[in-house]
Amino acid sequence: MALLELVFSLIGVCVVLCWLARALTVLSPQVCYPLPENFFTSMGKWAVITGGSDGIGKAYAQELGRRGLNVVIISRSKEKLNRTAREIELKNLRKVIVIPADFTKDDIYGHIKKIIKDLDIAVLVNNVGILPSYIPCKLLETVHLEEKINQMINCNVKTMVKMCHIILPGMVKRERGIILNISSGMAKVPFPLYTLYSATKVFVERFSLGLQAEYKSSGVLIQNVSPFGVSTSMTGYQKPNLITFSPEEFVKSSLVYLKTGAQTYGSISHTILGWAVQTIPTWVLGSEAFQHSFQQYVKKRVEM
Repeated sequence: MALLELVFSLIGVCVVLCWLARALTVLSPQVCYPLPENFFTSMGKWAVITGGSDGIGKAYAQELGRRGLNVVIISRSKEKLNRTAREIELKNLRKVIVIPADFTKDDIYGHIKKIIKDLDIAVLVNNVGILPSYIPCKLLETVHLEEKINQMINCNVKTMVKMCHIILPGMVKRERGIILNISSGMAKVPFPLYTLYSATKVFVERFSLGLQAEYKSSGVLIQNVSPFGVSTSMTGYQKPNLITFSPEEFVKSSLVYLKTGAQTYGSISHTILGWAVQTIPTWVLGSEAFQHSFQQYVKKRVEM
């Protein structure tokens, strides 16, 4: 009996220590996992960012440019790409390559591969993604559902896999590189009214964790990033607050967590929110009352 008590006591101590270490990592990543000043440039010369003309992607392009990398930004709007490129070139004095591409289509990757094949790529940010609709709704209420299904799978799922297929071999050969796959806090629990979107982000998360396990020994860092609220066009440019970040704030915060593990929420507040969301019983999230309240809340936030 005494031995059994000792075993359970040791298990309890280990659990407490693990949680304390986890909390310290979240609260002080700069202390636990500091990044050298030349960390990104030591990985290569270029960063490639999908969805890089606006929102989180643009913020990654600007921040990685500020940290010494030239950038390739890929997105649908050539006008937005050129505008972002000029900003980065003027502010950070970095080279910028723009590649107009519609990631909802299938026939774009040969062109992308041809342009970037000889670049020494340090960082790939798989950021591009779309919602089926700004206002959350049930699956069968989605306008042009058949078309949206194809677009969502191409943009949110296939793009990440194809870009990794293009860029990862070079990183493995050089034994260095960083891949950041932008998922969502919505991937952590079943999320009615965003069912299709959250399901694509679950794929991002699982793919990222599996890929990191496969290639960690090759010197490539692959991280799943799961933000909640960030003020972008996708979220109706909601006003930043304690939970909702500006893209620039979120990117700076998320990069601090780069070496903390295979997945991160990217900030203290989003980590706490993620832990809280996962304690909510699934029957609550699945209730009609919750769905109605959530839909009205998003409508109100978007209209503000």
